[in-house]
Amino acid sequence: MRSLPQALRLSARGLVAGLLTVLFLTPFYLMLRNALMDSRGLTSPHWTWWPSTMHWGNFTALFSDPSVHMGDALRNSLLIAVITAPVSTLLASAAGYAFARIPVPGKGVLLALVVGTLMIPGSATFVPTFVVVGSLGGVNTLWGIIAPGLFNPFAVLLFRNFYLRFPAELEEAGRLDGLGWLGLYGRIALPSSGAMLASLGALAFIDSWNGFLWPLVIGQDPSAWTAQIALSTFLTSQTINLPGLFAGAVVTITPLVVMFLVAQRYIVEGIATSGLKG
Repeated sequence: MRSLPQALRLSARGLVAGLLTVLFLTPFYLMLRNALMDSRGLTSPHWTWWPSTMHWGNFTALFSDPSVHMGDALRNSLLIAVITAPVSTLLASAAGYAFARIPVPGKGVLLALVVGTLMIPGSATFVPTFVVVGSLGGVNTLWGIIAPGLFNPFAVLLFRNFYLRFPAELEEAGRLDGLGWLGLYGRIALPSSGAMLASLGALAFIDSWNGFLWPLVIGQDPSAWTAQIALSTFLTSQTINLPGLFAGAVVTITPLVVMFLVAQRYIVEGIATSGLKG
């Protein structure tokens, strides 16, 4: 049998875990509850734990509103995230491997420039980036939203640290088979970094899906709106549509919840362990 102090510690851990779980799930409960209420119930001073009449029509009205284009916005967001996440992750992986393994002149200077980009606030590069993308015809296009997000210096540094600890014996075996740097990366290093690829890819997907300011400036036409921009139209100085806002929030957050549930193990594994054990 467990001793009393050990049992108390387990009980305390269970209590803390339960409280944290409730705190974590409370926003999702409130979001779903509000999405199933009407405007009168949402603005009522009397609290109700669950609506007596669930208004599922809020979700159908969300997609039938001609001024919002929620279906097109969700499609745009999904397309942007599906392209940005794998491409930016693979580019960061290749750059990280090059910084970690390939001996080239000036590599230290290039690495310092990559680190330096992390110190530049986004507000300082926002206008120049808009000028460049706009001059190339990227306004109101999906590629104009996608292109600036394909370079992730933070992911490059994580991959560099990962490949610095990569077993050199595996690469030596590949060299005996006649592999060059590209072959070593594509056939040995890249397949062995699945956890890092999955974790950083999932984080890139979430970051791309939640993007608001850059898609708002570039996607000026409703045809280029993302889900987050479409949500903002429910709450303006002219109109307030709280049921539509909460229904849209439930719809737009669902892909992120699914992504997190699928990739949570890889996120923890990839970020917590930035290398391989000997």
